[in-house]
This record gives sequence, C-alpha cells and structure tokens, in this order.
Amino acid sequence: MKSFLNSVSRFIKEEKLMEADGLYLVALSGGADSVALLLCLKDLGYRVEAVHCNFRLRGEESDRDEDFCKRLCEKENVLLHITHYDTRSYASLHGISIEMAARNLRYSYFKQLREDMGAAGICVGHHMEDSVETMLLNIIRGTGIKGVTGIAAKNGHVTRPMLCVSRNEIEDYLKERGQTYITDSSNLVNDVKRNKLRLDVMPLIRGINPSADKKMFETTRRVTEANRVFEHAIEKAAEDSTAVKDNYLFINIERLKRQVSPEYTLYHILSRHSFSSATIDDIFSNLDNLKNGSIFSSDTHRLVADRGFLVIERNEDKDSRNEKPFMLPESGTYIINETTKVRIKEETTEEGFTPSRSQFTISADASKVKFPLRIRRWTQGDWFIPFGMTGKKLVSDYLTDRKMAFFDKEKQLVMTDAGNNILWLIGQRLDNRLRISGNTKKILTIEFICN
Repeated sequence: MKSFLNSVSRFIKEEKLMEADGLYLVALSGGADSVALLLCLKDLGYRVEAVHCNFRLRGEESDRDEDFCKRLCEKENVLLHITHYDTRSYASLHGISIEMAARNLRYSYFKQLREDMGAAGICVGHHMEDSVETMLLNIIRGTGIKGVTGIAAKNGHVTRPMLCVSRNEIEDYLKERGQTYITDSSNLVNDVKRNKLRLDVMPLIRGINPSADKKMFETTRRVTEANRVFEHAIEKAAEDSTAVKDNYLFINIERLKRQVSPEYTLYHILSRHSFSSATIDDIFSNLDNLKNGSIFSSDTHRLVADRGFLVIERNEDKDSRNEKPFMLPESGTYIINETTKVRIKEETTEEGFTPSRSQFTISADASKVKFPLRIRRWTQGDWFIPFGMTGKKLVSDYLTDRKMAFFDKEKQLVMTDAGNNILWLIGQRLDNRLRISGNTKKILTIEFICN
C-alpha cells in the first residue's frame, strides 16, 4: 500500500497536478478506479469531496452504484455531491451516442460545480491501461503526434493522478485497505470499441509481452515530452507564416512553404479554426494552384486564397449575411445598428464652401440626389462613375484596383438612389455625377458614422 501511495504522490509532484492546500472534487462512480482515487488522495492528505452522477442507464444497477457511493462517503467522512440525468433523452435530443451524452453531462456538471465551489480541480480515476487504450484507439482511427501521447495527466482543471499505476496495482491497494467496490456490468461486454480493445485485443498483446502496458505507457510519456518540443517548434513556424490585420488572419503562402514541415504547419493553423483534416489536405495539395477567390469553409470560419495569401475570417451570423437594404427616405439621422448611424443634412451653398476630407463624409449636389436612398452591399454588375472620371467602372474592378482584401471587398457597402444608381462607395469614392459645380444651389452632406 505504501508503494502505491508513493507512486501516486511522486507522479502528482512530477506533473504538478495538485496543490497541497487546494480543494479537489473526485469523480466517484463506485468502481475500483474511482474508489481507489478517493481513498488514495485522502490517505495522502489532500482535501477532497466526491461527486457522483447517476445517468439512469442500468436500472437497479445505477441506484446500487449511488447507494454504494453514499455509504462509502459516510464511512470516510467525505462530503458527496449527487446529480441525476435522463441520459437517453439528452442523447436523442442532441443526436449523439449514449457514451458521448454521459461524458458531456458529467464534465459539464463537474465544471459548473468546481466554479460554484471555487475548487482547485477535478480528479478522475484514469489509470495506465486507460492511457494505453486511448493511444491505440487514436492510432486505429488515424492520428497525429498528439494522439500517441495517450491521456493527458492534466487538461485544464481536470487532473488524473493515477495514470502512473496499473489496474492490478489499484486492486491490490484496495485489497490491502480492505475496501470493496462495484463492477459496472456494461464494461464486461465488448459492444463498444474501447471494450473490444480491452477485452479482446489487449490480452493478445500481453501474450506477446506481459509488460506491454507498462512499455506502451512509457512510450506515451516519451512522446508527450517530444510533443512539447514539437509544439514549441510548430508554434514558431505558425507565427512566422501568419499575421493578423483588421480581424483577419493572413497566411503567407511563400513563408509557409519555407517551413520545415509546411503541411503540418498549415494543419496546426487551420485545425484551430475548425477546418477538417480532409479540407486541410485539399488546400495543401492545391497550394500552388489555388485561384484567387477560392473559398473553403469550416463550421466557424472561412478561408479564401487572395494574391499569395490564405486569408481567414470568422463566419458572419445569418442576420449579417441576409441583411436587407437599409432605406433612408429623407434628410435626417438614422441608426443602422448599435455601432453605426447615418446623418443626412441639406444646406444652401455658401461662398468658400469646402467639402469634408473625411472618407466617411461626402458633399453632393442636392438637386441630383433622388430619395429614397438605400444602403446595401454591392453585387456583381454594379457600376458607377468614380469622382473625377467620366467613364463607367464596375465596382468589382474598382475594388480590385484598390487591392482590397477579399473579405473587405465582399462586405463593401454602397449607397443608391431611387433609381438604384450608385451614389457612393461608402468610405471609398463619390459618384462623379453628384459633384458640386458652380451651378449648385444646395448641398447634401452625408456622414457615415461608426463608433
């Protein structure tokens, strides 16, 4: 028993998992792993409280587990927090598996309880074999280096103090302590991938090498250390290949290609913006042949190829994408949204009048402006006559000539009159047909004000 406690204590210190004076919540199911974790931390002098989730998935067994946890905590004088869930209904509502539903509910409750109590962390009872199984499952599914590291000893506020010990060591500790535990019958049926691996595959591997669990766990530890070096290097490569400007992330393709591993650098950048592996592979395989304007999407972001760069922006919400033109029926002040308003003022021409030099204010010949005015995004085919010119120019060509970033160009606003003629590329240029001349009697001043 002393050897077991020493191993866990040493692992906690090596991985910096817990503070001596902190309060920790222990996930208690009633199984050997969670019972050993609770008693072990208590034996080591940590301040702990237990948390039990009844998912109501196994009928009487679920109630039996809850009763066991109550009796154990009463005997050990440990405060117990209990919550109940209709897990099947939750899974059906969210279209996920029962296993995933239980996991989501469990960790959501742990997180909220920890925050409410001001606890230092949440301790869960994963052990050595759990980490090895996770590594093998990741390899079977297909994984990068991180997947070969197995289960992290610490992830945010969740810690796993028993990753350094085996299931047999846990059972021996409980036996020496004279402590019983319960067995979840669902863990004895090879109906899910992890159970198949645990019950069918791992015994075959141990037949080749009885110390396979320990050797593979040691490998995950070494890969974890190597991954720290790798993550540092890949982060430097990502920083060297990117720049942030006006809420956009720019990936310089030439800089990216000069990195030691351009493919993994791109994966590192794009995976953080929810792009799938398949999409990232597609982008990288066509990196030298992407046409300007080629767009790729994830659940949260869009990426466009634009003149030697990959430019990323967060997806707009539906309201922004489907916004209707904003109408301005007459002079006055109009509030477009929380940050933007438009002020339209008509005044008589005075000698020495000087138009504003602000890019968001125009002065026009009022007699040439036909209300109602509208503000909308430009569309393909829109044209105007830029101030100072006499010929028509497509808005698309004008914006391209200005070398505007793709997403900025896409969001460019125009102001039109009653005949849908473009009067102003807002923030860019007035239409020449509205210019003030010596015959102008009244001036229309329009301000586009952003807070």
